Amino acid sequence: MTRYSRRVFIVLEGPEGGGKSTLARNLALRASEHGFTPRLTREPGEGEFGQRIRQILLDGDSMVPAAELFLFLADRSQHVQTFINPALARGEWVICDRFADSTFVYQAIARGLDADFVRSANAFAIAGTEPDLKLLVDVPAEVGLARRADRNRIDNEPIAFHEQVRQGFLQVAGESPAWCVIDGTQPIEKVTEAAWEAIQIRLNGVP
Repeated sequence: MTRYSRRVFIVLEGPEGGGKSTLARNLALRASEHGFTPRLTREPGEGEFGQRIRQILLDGDSMVPAAELFLFLADRSQHVQTFINPALARGEWVICDRFADSTFVYQAIARGLDADFVRSANAFAIAGTEPDLKLLVDVPAEVGLARRADRNRIDNEPIAFHEQVRQGFLQVAGESPAWCVIDGTQPIEKVTEAAWEAIQIRLNGVP
């Protein structure tokens, strides 16, 4: 049985409909089987504060890009300080469905907001809390959207927007060794195996 000596922060990112939520649950189960305490979370939506922001962001009316950005950042700041950091301090595994890179891709690349400002605002919100590993679950925009039965405000953006999002994630992932890109069109069992292997390589040096 593989053992890790420190707390772990793993982030799942990617286009809509990639299967991140299912993968997060599968990884939490694997972590539990190896004797660790996983904490599943997501952005936006952790706690009462996050749930209220999530409802506004995903189910509310249209909004200007800057307002959307600041709502995501407010959720992230609260999330980091009240959930992620305390869990990591307890030595737990935090597995988070979306984090700061989603904001950069959606709001800077796809929405066109100033990239330097979004980077700085993200850095302020996370206050130094960086993931150990970022898993990009990559799927073509049309494939991911076809999987979405109940579409929210962001799902309903034009296909060109979602294609920008996908290309944005691939761009960001290609700029840093902190990422592992996984083909999300595979069966979820294969996606899970690829993700778990990436965790082992990153955290324990196991090929």
